[in-house]
Amino acid sequence: MLALPRLLLPPSLLCTISNPHPLSLLTTTTTTTTRRIIALSQSRQHAAAIPSESAVRDFWQWLSDEGVANSSSSPPPVKPEFVPEGLGLVAQRDITKNEVVVEVPKKLWINPDTVAASDIGRVCGGLKPWVAISLFLLREKALGSASSWRPYLDILPLATDSPIFWSEEELSEIQGTQLLSTIMGVKEFVQSEFIKVEDDVILPNKDLFSSPITFNDFLWAFGILRSRAFPRLRGENLALIPLADLINHSSSITSEDSFWEIKGKGFFSRELIFSLRTPIYVKAGDQVYIQYDLAKSNAELALDYGFIESRQDREVYTLTLEITESDPFYGDKLDIAETNGLGETAYFDVILGSPLPPSMLPYLRLVALGGTDAFLLESIFRNSVWGHLELPVSRANEETICRVVRDACKSALSAYHTTIEEDEKLMEEGKLDSRLQIAVAVRAGEKKVLKQIDDLFRERELELDGLEYYQERRLKDLGLVGEQGEIIFWESK
Repeated sequence: MLALPRLLLPPSLLCTISNPHPLSLLTTTTTTTTRRIIALSQSRQHAAAIPSESAVRDFWQWLSDEGVANSSSSPPPVKPEFVPEGLGLVAQRDITKNEVVVEVPKKLWINPDTVAASDIGRVCGGLKPWVAISLFLLREKALGSASSWRPYLDILPLATDSPIFWSEEELSEIQGTQLLSTIMGVKEFVQSEFIKVEDDVILPNKDLFSSPITFNDFLWAFGILRSRAFPRLRGENLALIPLADLINHSSSITSEDSFWEIKGKGFFSRELIFSLRTPIYVKAGDQVYIQYDLAKSNAELALDYGFIESRQDREVYTLTLEITESDPFYGDKLDIAETNGLGETAYFDVILGSPLPPSMLPYLRLVALGGTDAFLLESIFRNSVWGHLELPVSRANEETICRVVRDACKSALSAYHTTIEEDEKLMEEGKLDSRLQIAVAVRAGEKKVLKQIDDLFRERELELDGLEYYQERRLKDLGLVGEQGEIIFWESK
């Protein structure tokens, strides 16, 4: 028996994903939902996310004092200025494509080495890099003017539009989405890490952490790291790069070429610097942009950075399939899956407007395999079974996968409290603030992908009688069935 697929996000995040959490502020009628969203947009005030002008001036002076803002050319290529996104890097002159716009020496990076060399280094050994750096940020922030990092810390936002900073009422707008499931899982993960580090490091060392550190403080640091670390400077290589991390994203930049590098400078190239280039020509006065990540879905962009894009290929829904241990053919199926690069659980990202992932149908057929089709699981077929699964096995098998996937889609769609049409109307009216734009667009995108999956398998159900199955293909291979499906008989001479 084929279990109902679970529709979750993949485990690419640094936490265990939980099921969507019910929230208390749901409203299901269109009129009330529209009225509530407009009221939220008009009345809610985000925590101040933009620093003061004096803070930006002090930051630039700090960089100048450290030799970062000094340039052999005058004026320097870029300077931090206020832009629609908050702060950004604005060209001070015309900049050519691939020209270096920022160079930051390692002494100004905030990474595990920075923590190790600090006053709290002796108590942070063995901590995960992001946990250690979070503690460093919070301690330096608490030191105020006594911290040498204050000019940088003062320009960091108090929050972003990432859903990890949303209120319960705001989160209610993504009820039923995979994004909500992810956000709740992330916050639970961060809270569990906070409880551990509070017990093991913070409370036993009050001489180092004299100011209280709350979960919300710790979550802020997590969000800052998530939104500002460059793609390859994560995990064990996690680092914040002041000034360079002010670079904003543009969907118009589609190059996947690397726009930054770490290189040596000075005598014998011993001094490491972070070098950032512009991927395109930029006019003086325009903002310099990069592409953050072409592969991220809108849910991932929202989680990491607090924005989304309108591109169709950013709309992704992940179908989670698994071979259950209660399956009588569990061992054989798992062996076949692993032989073909999959496992007991498999995640398939379905993208709006794109075909199903290549391995999804074979895996579905494998999970559903049973009854008279189970002979394909015998060892004699082990080297060829995946090739057979790439095509319909039997009508019963194909009918089962269609029914199960469609049931899963209908179940997932029933968890949303608005329709696609209602969401599109809200977006067209243009009365949503940035967070609610994310909420409405993400839930609409998920529903569109679910509808696409349901439509694909509905069409497949209508084609079941016309499909060619394994036994027919086998008889053709043996020359016992003609191209039109007729039985071929031989007469003795």
